Amino acid sequence: MNALDNPFYYLSNFEQALAWLRLRYDDVLDAAEREFIEGFAHLPQGARALLVRLVMRKGAHFRRGKLAYEEIGDASQAAAPLLSRGWLVADAALSLADLFTLFGKAELRQGFAEHALPATARKGEWFEALAPLHGRIAPLSEWWPGHEDAVWQLAVRPLCERLRLLFFGNLRQDWSQFVVVELGIQRFESVDFAPHSRAFRHRQDLDVALGLAECAQALEEGADTAVLLQALTALVSDNPWLASRRQKTLFRLAQRCERSGDWPQAANLYADCRWPGARLRRLRMLERSERFGEAMALAEQASQAPENAAEAQGLERLLPRLRRALGDKVRVRRASQAVVRLDLCLPPQRSVERAVCEALNAEQAPVMYVENTLFNALFGLLCWPALFAPVPGAFFHPFQAAPLDLHQADFAQRREAELAACLAQLHSDAYRATILDRFASKFGLANPFVHWGAVDEPLLRLALACIPAEHLRLCFERLLQDVKANRAGMPDLIQFFPATAGYQMIEVKGPGDRLQDNQLRWIAFCQAHGLPVSVCHVRWQVPATSAQPA
Repeated sequence: MNALDNPFYYLSNFEQALAWLRLRYDDVLDAAEREFIEGFAHLPQGARALLVRLVMRKGAHFRRGKLAYEEIGDASQAAAPLLSRGWLVADAALSLADLFTLFGKAELRQGFAEHALPATARKGEWFEALAPLHGRIAPLSEWWPGHEDAVWQLAVRPLCERLRLLFFGNLRQDWSQFVVVELGIQRFESVDFAPHSRAFRHRQDLDVALGLAECAQALEEGADTAVLLQALTALVSDNPWLASRRQKTLFRLAQRCERSGDWPQAANLYADCRWPGARLRRLRMLERSERFGEAMALAEQASQAPENAAEAQGLERLLPRLRRALGDKVRVRRASQAVVRLDLCLPPQRSVERAVCEALNAEQAPVMYVENTLFNALFGLLCWPALFAPVPGAFFHPFQAAPLDLHQADFAQRREAELAACLAQLHSDAYRATILDRFASKFGLANPFVHWGAVDEPLLRLALACIPAEHLRLCFERLLQDVKANRAGMPDLIQFFPATAGYQMIEVKGPGDRLQDNQLRWIAFCQAHGLPVSVCHVRWQVPATSAQPA
């Protein structure tokens, strides 16, 4: 029975998640959470279904009269066991803001009739007018005595949010993820969830994760920097996944200070941050603050061991500026190797890439518009077992398209043996069969590197016949150096020469367009390692104007 056939599909999904948590994290759960899971199982079906419906909705307050679910029936009857347990609170205390969230203009105007609210005004204008007069928090029965409806508060919302965080590892996903799977919209690889691979090792890990999630939310809502810093200072963990999440939040806080013009604070935050890119951002803040000597010392230190290609590229541009600012002699940079250039004048089209693809395509030399999809797919198919290895903290639940640490600096290091075994196939012809077999056997399963709609078997066979294994190895190793940065920026087109088992990559630039930094890095990499690459510059043909009569 799928989600369309079972009216209580959402309840089944929630119960499945609770069973998963008891099996995997029973020692992490506290007494209240265990009591909730145990008590939930003994409720009548209607009460369980109503609770899950409320958990899946936003907010903590709900109007009894608006809760109409055909499969549940009478909401008041279904709510009775929840109210007796205190999981729902009757006649909950409400603020003016709560009233404005729960009720429409007609009811608000009637409830505050003594204020003669103008009918033509917006709801927000009404609130601004009433807020100084109504600062109390009281039940609906005190706000509007005799009102026929009632408001219930979901008292177990915080507890259920902790369970959701424990299950998904984040608060971005919700329980509707189950439905996506049941309907076949998305399918996921089965991962070996061994006990040693748990992300949450103990209760403290969950508390830190919840605190970091709250900090991330507060950051989005514009919370005070000092308050956030104080909270982040207390959320220290030796759990690599949580430590990384803390660094990311610190980086985003520094970015906010930078955007607001608080450069000294931004520089200080970047100095304490270990998230990729923080050191280069700090250097730019020091430069803007005219702390050139400090910036130069840090830049020279960074240039001895750049964290990645993006930082190395940024340092190449920054160091000459700093030397000029300090009055030092600027070293003339060695000119980069000129890239092969192709110029085309074509009839205007909506897609410049497809225009070039059509212009260069030939029966004996087909051209494909692949951008980043081809090399990523070849990598994802070859290294599938490594990507879905049960590394601690990488997988939380059965609905993950990618390991959680995919963009972390130590992603490859944590899977060194698994990746080495996959890449070793490039030393023989085994990789070709492996990639094609995985394309057939894994088709449709979520993989962060494989976009199934962009690749097919004929394309893969052509690529495997024309791209040398050594070139694939070089590209895959570069990809692993910085997955987040290097999975993008690859040339738009690839042209195959089956007769000679050759190929060339082509980056396309339309009128007024220029190469982006990640594209420049990929092109420089190809040039340095002998991978055939060119840049095609396009200008549009100007239509001939008809002759004007004399």
